[in-house]
Amino acid sequence: MDALDVARWQFGVTTVYHFLFVPLTIGLSVLVAILQTMWHRTGNERYLKLTKFYGKLFLINFAMGVVTGIVQEFQFGMNWSDYSRFVGDIFGAPLAIEALVAFFLESTFIGLWIFGWDRLPKRLHLAAIWAAAIGTNLSAYFILAANSFMQNPVGYRINPDTGRAELTDFLAVLTNKVALVTFPHTLAGSFLVAGSLVVTVGLWHVMRNRDSTDTGAYRFATTFGSWVVLVSSALVLLTGDIQGKIMTEVQPMKMAAAEGLYTTESPASFSVLTVGSLDGSREIFALKIPYLLSFLGTGDPHGTVQGINDLQAQYATQYGPGDYAPIIPVTYWSFRFMIGLGLAAAAIALLVLWSQRKNRTPTSRWLLRATLVMPALPLLANSFGWIFTEMGRQPWIVFGEMLTRNGVSRTVSLTEVLTSFTAFTLIYATLAVIELKLLLRYAKAGVPELTPEPEPTDDDTERPLAFAY
Repeated sequence: MDALDVARWQFGVTTVYHFLFVPLTIGLSVLVAILQTMWHRTGNERYLKLTKFYGKLFLINFAMGVVTGIVQEFQFGMNWSDYSRFVGDIFGAPLAIEALVAFFLESTFIGLWIFGWDRLPKRLHLAAIWAAAIGTNLSAYFILAANSFMQNPVGYRINPDTGRAELTDFLAVLTNKVALVTFPHTLAGSFLVAGSLVVTVGLWHVMRNRDSTDTGAYRFATTFGSWVVLVSSALVLLTGDIQGKIMTEVQPMKMAAAEGLYTTESPASFSVLTVGSLDGSREIFALKIPYLLSFLGTGDPHGTVQGINDLQAQYATQYGPGDYAPIIPVTYWSFRFMIGLGLAAAAIALLVLWSQRKNRTPTSRWLLRATLVMPALPLLANSFGWIFTEMGRQPWIVFGEMLTRNGVSRTVSLTEVLTSFTAFTLIYATLAVIELKLLLRYAKAGVPELTPEPEPTDDDTERPLAFAY
């Protein structure tokens, strides 16, 4: 074990942990805005109760996401200074815009939304949550644009004197084909997570508090969340199909590794289950669906999909001697866990809708148990998706331009990286416990009781700000 290995583990752990909060924040911001819009248009108090209820869960998650996201910025300078030096001119541009525009838009209007319940006119207050939701989604786009450069470098040149990548076309970076498809795919996955949480909390209250005066609100939340899950699942599959074709075009090794495809095939079969050799160099046994991989990768059932061994030989000739295949078991199984866990959440949502047909109240304990684990399924699917995306790019940190081993800080010792890795892991474990306890406490508490809110007037400037949560 050396500093490179620990630096990679640290970046992986902190990134995956941070991303546990991101999809829920993205999805809930929009769903809360939709619920408040429904209240604004109808005046029905159940929508207001649901807005405040799920808004509280959104704020808890948002705060944790901000705290854990700060670490990501520091890691580039701490453990990956050579990478930062090489690609900073390009990588820094979208991240700077994300911080100066999207994040400030998001955080400013979240503050107005929190404290403006009894001070802002209803329309302005509604606009505040929509502005915060737009800022959240803009943040996601700029970050994904930066990441997409690592997958498919565009809009740059290598300065022969400094050896650094320099930005030549910022629009090309923002319209990178990888970013354009990754963004809607990520959003769909985020709504899948948020919808699952809405379903879980709503159904738990429906089954545990059947005589409550707020049962109607919980039933609506359960149905609303279930439809969000089903629609977002369909969008995940649609955008994932497009993403697979682009991945085959720009990163054929990643697609080959995802399928355990060792030799080039035309047509290529989709691997349901593959057992390979321990060194990952050949296939021993496979259960396959004919023609499916060719269609997923190229759009043509008879299309050619390049294999791992052929691509390895090609890259060795193009980039020099070395092993250019990622860790096959990691990419193969993370790809399948990503798909399988997402489909499992959609299946549970279907069962929930069926159980509530014709205004019935669900009674199955097995359904409740399945629903209680439901939010974890798409959350893990999102995490496995990012593990696949980043591990499938290896050994490149910037595909075709910089190997991961060349991006690590050369002056940081193994002891220093281990110290920061241990500290961050312990802090994150503590934050995970706090986050889970807060979410459970406020989710169990249910929707709030409403109190009459005074209309804002011209002479209320001396009234203190009201924290609505």
